[in-house]
Amino acid sequence: MSTVTADDTARLNATYGEVLDVHRRQFLWPVGLLVLVLAYLTYACFAFDIPELIAKSRLDRGVLLGLDSVAYKVHVEKNLRRDLFEVAVEGERTATYDEAALPDWVTVTGPSGNDGRVDIDMGDGYRFVIEGKSLTMTGPGLERPFTVTAGGKTLTWEGDTPSWIDLNPKKVEARPTLLKRVQVTTGRILVFRYFWGWEDFWFDFRSPLHGKSLGQVWSLAWSDDRLDPSMSNAALIVSEFWGNEGWQHGDVFKALLETVIMAFLGTVVAAFVGLPLAFLAAANFNPDPATRFVIRRFFDFVRGVDMLIWSLIFIRAFGLGPLTGVLAIALTDTGTLGKLFSEAIENIDNKQVEGMQSTGASAMTRYRFGVIPQILPVFISQSLYYLESNTRSATVIGALGAGGIGLKLVETLRTGKDWENTLYIITLTLIVVIAMDVTSGWLRRKLTGAGRD
Repeated sequence: MSTVTADDTARLNATYGEVLDVHRRQFLWPVGLLVLVLAYLTYACFAFDIPELIAKSRLDRGVLLGLDSVAYKVHVEKNLRRDLFEVAVEGERTATYDEAALPDWVTVTGPSGNDGRVDIDMGDGYRFVIEGKSLTMTGPGLERPFTVTAGGKTLTWEGDTPSWIDLNPKKVEARPTLLKRVQVTTGRILVFRYFWGWEDFWFDFRSPLHGKSLGQVWSLAWSDDRLDPSMSNAALIVSEFWGNEGWQHGDVFKALLETVIMAFLGTVVAAFVGLPLAFLAAANFNPDPATRFVIRRFFDFVRGVDMLIWSLIFIRAFGLGPLTGVLAIALTDTGTLGKLFSEAIENIDNKQVEGMQSTGASAMTRYRFGVIPQILPVFISQSLYYLESNTRSATVIGALGAGGIGLKLVETLRTGKDWENTLYIITLTLIVVIAMDVTSGWLRRKLTGAGRD
């Protein structure tokens, strides 16, 4: 029977202590790293004044912008200075209702100017009446009608004033619900009523097909009774949709195609310029260190300057247009793809090249059959990935003046009223990017053999 001596106990204690030290160090490293990350985030929070930004944020404006993106609003406007009256779809160029064909929720009694009366049924029990220079609101939350009157340089009001009415001597605003809004100034009275959906998306307000249901349009497409003697009904439907003045589907799709072409040409040029330069930058194919140094620094330079900066430079040099976008993408990606290709060339298996060299094959033959097959998967996969990425980049470059869908997007943002058009363009861009992602993934698998059993 063995006995445990004092020396054995000491050794066991020493071993146990070493194990504890190892576990303690393994535990302290992630804890210490987590503490450093939290400390940095805390510093960044106060360095960028995040609490102040949160305090100044206007979430209500975000809600309004989101509402304008998925709903359209019809405004009833009475200009008190010019004695004018108008009912129109906000943001549409030609969507103004004739006084003889107003919406059924707007009723005009007498002349439409300052001497007339306008009854507006806002739904949900709310009713607004414009009479002279006054607006009267009745409905839920108003035990007494609220009336605001434009009298000279200031506004006056009387009646109940719930929290959703913002009072100011120069402007009174009321929003009883999310889909109802009123704005009264000394010069005009504006009533907005929101409706879900995108009005006039298929056909503009002046189109002979406006207001027709999908079934009616389908029946017209196959009908022999032509709406326009110069073309068939099917051709008229396509023409009216493509030439929609409000949504400009034709111009948007052309701009989207221009963006895709811009990304495609830029990526193709970068790939086929970067590949020969990559051979000059690879140490196993170019023994001259001076040439390799120059080529590699060129790659660093062109990819070190951001694509947006190159696009601004080319805009100054060549003016506005897709050419500037193609050049900016091609130059930036030449540096990136050239570096990736050169690293792939340096990592090839030289045995295949040496075997061909032993047979007396020429340099071009060695490149063609010994190198290209090894780097082809990298060439294809990286080129397709950057094609997908450059589709997004071309949108941003286009916003700076290179054209394409980016320029259309900026145009909708400038007005401040076409948020539904903004969402439409963003949605189309996302669809194109997803389609490019799926297509490039499929091509990579087909061309490189990835995923085969």
